[in-house]
Amino acid sequence: MVNVNQIDPVITAIELGSSSELSKHFLPSISLNINGQQGDFSKNQAELVLREFFKKNPPSGFSLIFKNENPSSHSTYVGEYSSNNAVFKVFIKVSQIESNIRIYSLDFVKG
Repeated sequence: MVNVNQIDPVITAIELGSSSELSKHFLPSISLNINGQQGDFSKNQAELVLREFFKKNPPSGFSLIFKNENPSSHSTYVGEYSSNNAVFKVFIKVSQIESNIRIYSLDFVKG
């Protein structure tokens, strides 16, 4: 079962706009959607895409607004990422692998 403490480092990485910290929680392959530009990426490719996103949209805030934590292994989180330019809905889908969570899908959609 995912507990809220396990998602905290992911939330902190988004709050800080740190693609390198965020990518530590990725599966080796991740589905990424950045405002309609979507695809499946390797962990390293996804980090580069997110680094560009955070550079263009520096963080001014992030709040978790919904969580569906499923003890059977998959959990979903929805948040709002604010930058000076825009507000994005963030959809984070994670799998439980042993005692760690791994992100398999991440969407940033302009709201």
